[in-house]
Amino acid sequence: MPTAPHRIDVHQHVVPPFYRELLAKYGIAEAGGRALPIWSPEGALELMDLLGTATALVSVSTPGTGFLTDPVEAADLARRLNDFSATLAAEHPDRFGWFATLPMPDAAASAKEAERALVRLGAEGVTLLANNQGVYLGAAGQDALWRSLDEHGAVVFVHPADLPAPAVENMPPFAADFLLDTTRAAFLLVRNGVVHTYPNIRFVLSHAGGFVPYASHRMALTIASDTGRSPLDVLDDFRTFYFDTALSSSPAALPTLLAFARPGHVLFGSDWPFAPAPAGQYFAAGLDTHLDPSALTAVNRTNAEALFPHLATAALTAPTRPLTARLRQSAQRAGARLVFKLVQPGAD
Repeated sequence: MPTAPHRIDVHQHVVPPFYRELLAKYGIAEAGGRALPIWSPEGALELMDLLGTATALVSVSTPGTGFLTDPVEAADLARRLNDFSATLAAEHPDRFGWFATLPMPDAAASAKEAERALVRLGAEGVTLLANNQGVYLGAAGQDALWRSLDEHGAVVFVHPADLPAPAVENMPPFAADFLLDTTRAAFLLVRNGVVHTYPNIRFVLSHAGGFVPYASHRMALTIASDTGRSPLDVLDDFRTFYFDTALSSSPAALPTLLAFARPGHVLFGSDWPFAPAPAGQYFAAGLDTHLDPSALTAVNRTNAEALFPHLATAALTAPTRPLTARLRQSAQRAGARLVFKLVQPGAD
């Protein structure tokens, strides 16, 4: 992997200090079964240099504002989070962009905050959790939001949340439930005609879309039987989605994703800091190992440039780092590629 930063990471998170403190006040110390990680701009930039990332588009992960039952408080928190992210991007030009947090499930308030974030603050798009207090994307009553996002040609980054059901013992939600949560949202967005009615919205599904590529034909036949639509038309709607590679570029998942996704619709993602650096290195090594150079360039950068054209001008020169740091990161990248190769299943 080249040492100069080149990737555009569309799936990286921020955990602002005031947000962590507010979560703690409500007794929330984890997300998806994983303890809230430590975040700082310096830590993010160090991870980006390690993975060869030029620019990261940051977002707030679950629970977003959904732990607040008062809509006014939720809307206020969304504004504070978006102001924080806008400041981060302004302080680190070319290194950070951001997706706005919206106070769902209040669609009207979310449309208002989306307008502010996209027009006044310069957000790259918006983040929507797959379900918000048990209400899934694609459910009835969300048209005010979809209309606003469609008018702006917005990018919507869909991130999973805890399922609206008890967790299974010894199965942390991030391991499997998150994948189902994203799949449920994608199913309803297609089933209820959102992606067809609002074609100017570009939806990016986290973690390779959960189970969407693998189960796409099964879901398409189900929707076609239920609605009377052509299965091919339903599949076309599923293929309008974009997908990130966070925790998903394994030799089992990556071929399925690439076989299903439209050309240009696969984007690099790391999921840092919820996915620790070794996990990010492991799955980045999966891309570097299994993709030919042109496909790797597309996933790492040019697909994201097409979705976010101004990022094409982001600097690609390596930041100045001490020689010892450069050597250490080079050794870490080489080690990650070796580990990736060693742990692949052998032939029977």
